[in-house]
Amino acid sequence: MARYSIRKLGSEYVVLVDDQSILRFKSRRKAEKLVAEAAELLSVQSAGSAEPDQSTVKGAKLLDGEGRFP
Repeated sequence: MARYSIRKLGSEYVVLVDDQSILRFKSRRKAEKLVAEAAELLSVQSAGSAEPDQSTVKGAKLLDGEGRFP
């Protein structure tokens, strides 16, 4: 399963999958929503059922501009 994270760079929030930058957002809330939806879709796909398994969905980690966890 891919590892998602959100990093703040200046005034934007960058969504990373593993260590690859994917999308930029001006709102942290929108970035977190995207990560939650992507993780849920992947867990449904890997489970092969219509109901997502919430135990496999992991929350996003928010990094500061220096790449550290606040």
